[in-house]
Amino acid sequence: MKPIIVKIFNTKIELDQSLALHILEVISRSLKESARCCIALSGGETPKNVYHQMATVESARSIDWSRVHVFFCDERAVPPHDPASNYGMIDREWLSHISIPQGNVHRIQGELEPTIAAEVYDREMRKYFGFDPVVFDLILLGVGEDGHTASVFPESDAFLEKKALVRSTFSEQMKTWRVTMTVPVMNSAREILFLATGKQKAAMIKNVLDAKLPDPNIPASFIRPSGGTLSWMIDQDAGALVKEDSSIIIERW
Repeated sequence: MKPIIVKIFNTKIELDQSLALHILEVISRSLKESARCCIALSGGETPKNVYHQMATVESARSIDWSRVHVFFCDERAVPPHDPASNYGMIDREWLSHISIPQGNVHRIQGELEPTIAAEVYDREMRKYFGFDPVVFDLILLGVGEDGHTASVFPESDAFLEKKALVRSTFSEQMKTWRVTMTVPVMNSAREILFLATGKQKAAMIKNVLDAKLPDPNIPASFIRPSGGTLSWMIDQDAGALVKEDSSIIIERW
């Protein structure tokens, strides 16, 4: 496995701005190398301002959005207009501000029964990729204080899934149903990027990075790309306990 790059920023504002530019750079670079670019995004409060920043970058106006496709790493069992919807938040902050065709935005239908929503999204992903391998140009992930990523939780067996691209999962701690991409899909991406902020995440980030083998109690430790790169972009509070070694390279911004 390639070394993990951990970029630590002085402030969340600097982190958000840098990540927004990075995502747009990945899209631009991918479109130079291929006919289309396909990314998968995560919701929640942490990346909210990142998407807001992406809507304001002037250089993004030159991107051919007709060749960009946006998928979602996971979704809550809510309709798109619900305040808790990952798609809804990303649409409000970013997608509604750019000229991307609606057909290029592949949302998880959280208003459906979760098992059915997972099956529908699985089929949509297979249809999009066709006979090609399911490989995203970029997957943006977060990590919870309990070690979950996307909607793969410690108390779930979702990290064991090998065949399905998408599955439903229930969080006992949160008492909610979710729909999530599976670990093999995430690990097949060309680039996987974790975003995390705040001192409350510091201990778990250390645990994830220190894990030499995937740990069922820390689902994020299962994210180990098969051929792509893995990096973290975090603020000083979140990175307070991270130590550099042969497998971790720290960059301070």
